[in-house]
Order: sequence, then structure tokens, then C-alpha cells
Amino acid sequence: MTHTLRDVVDVLDRLFPPDTAQSWDQVGLVTGDPEQPVERILLALDPTLAVIEEARDLHADLLVTHHPLLMRGIHSVATTSAKGASVTGLIVGDIALYVAHTNADVATAGVCEALAAAAGLTDTAPLTVVEDQPLGRVGRLAAPTTLGAFATALHAALPAAAPGLRVAGPADAVVETVAVLGGAGDDQFAAVRASGADVYVTADLRHHPALEAREESRGGPPHLVDAGHWSSEAVWLPTLRDALSGALRVDIDISTVRTDPWTFTVGATNLGGMP
Repeated sequence: MTHTLRDVVDVLDRLFPPDTAQSWDQVGLVTGDPEQPVERILLALDPTLAVIEEARDLHADLLVTHHPLLMRGIHSVATTSAKGASVTGLIVGDIALYVAHTNADVATAGVCEALAAAAGLTDTAPLTVVEDQPLGRVGRLAAPTTLGAFATALHAALPAAAPGLRVAGPADAVVETVAVLGGAGDDQFAAVRASGADVYVTADLRHHPALEAREESRGGPPHLVDAGHWSSEAVWLPTLRDALSGALRVDIDISTVRTDPWTFTVGATNLGGMP
């Protein structure tokens, strides 16, 4: 049986209902004919030029990404811009594009659940509610451990990226309750404190919000782990593959292109007592 793009979109919409996306977001089908056949799907975090080229090389009929290609209005799709070249590459390659962004953050088979699983959490509950949707997760580890050991285990469980993990807190601090939010999460410190979490795993932590959070904690919990935007969300792609494989008879690949923009670090210094 050959599925049409409409069939696949119906499955994606059931897994990640578009009406659960935040009001500012742009999700759903971006390019493609609903009646075109789909025999191979490529999953990726970002619809970059390299990912689109990979989809063409694989003869993929559909590219499913977490991050939108067209978040803001554009006035040209000429190949003189990266956005234009991306749209042209998709259309010329007869590749449909579907985006599941903030609707995938809040879903049962979504980004935050995948990050919570990578962190080893059980008995998870929503960290907070945003626009009537459960955002983030908070749960417990199987047993108390140190912040250093937890960060080391989390690093091993996440897709590797050049920056690694940044940690704020003493390496020997005991942690058991963990809050997670894939992608940028430094606007949720109040919810993290209210949850009683010993450590907060998220990404894109800016200097002032992170410093103020540490000041509020007086050196104690919640400690902070910046796992990197790409790593904290790319961990979801195997979960997405499994969810689609259970509903569709198509070939599904996970992109091998690392779309994290950082390629190396210089002079990283360990100031927290880790060996």
C-alpha cells in the first residue's frame, strides 16, 4: 500500500494537533501536494540547505522537521537567499515539508517527553501550562545522585554537539527531582522553582536570566544544565520515527546532518570541581 501525503499529514496531525501550537507559531504542511505518494520520509530538526540536499539524495518524498522554515513573512523565494534556495530545492526535488514545532513540544510523543526519558525521569508531570497546553516536564530519578554524575549521564544520552553541556551548581550537590524543557527555556524559572526541582535542564540560557536564577537560589537548587538547543531537541527524532513507524508503512530515516551551528570550542574551563 502506498500512502499519500494526505495520509501522512493526517497521522502527523493526530500525533501533534496543530491547534496545540502556540499562537505565534507556524506549523503544518509547508510544501507538497496532498495527493502525491510518500514512500520515504526524512526526519530532521532543521530544514537547512544541507538537510534538503540529503533528502534529495535519499529520494525522500517528505521532510518532517521540528523548526519551521518560514517563521516570518518573506517576499521572495529567489535562490539568491538561503530561504529562497530552500523553498526552490524542496519544490524542484518534489519534496514535501511538514513542521511540528511547539505542538510537538507539548505532545505525549513529543520533545519534552523524549528529553525527560533521556534524563532518566519517572512519574513525570507537566512543568507548567502555556496557552492551555502542558509545557515541559518534571519528574524524579530512580535514585538520588550528584549534579556532576547526572550531567555526565545526560551528556552521554543526548546527541553529541561541540559545546557539550554547561552546568551551574556544585558538582557534588545531590539531585533527585528534575525539570526539563527542550529548546530555549529561561523564561520558566518561576515554574521551575515552584516545582521543587533540584536541577533544571533546558537550553539557550542567557547570562542575566541564569545569573538572576542562581542568585534567587542562593547557591542551592534549582541548579542549571544548559544542554544546547540542538541536542535537547534532536533527542526527539527517534521517538518521532517510532511513532510514525507504528502508523505508516514507509521508509523513515533520521537525518545525519548535525544542524547545531557550533563546530568547536576554545578554552572551556572546568570551575566546578569535576574531575
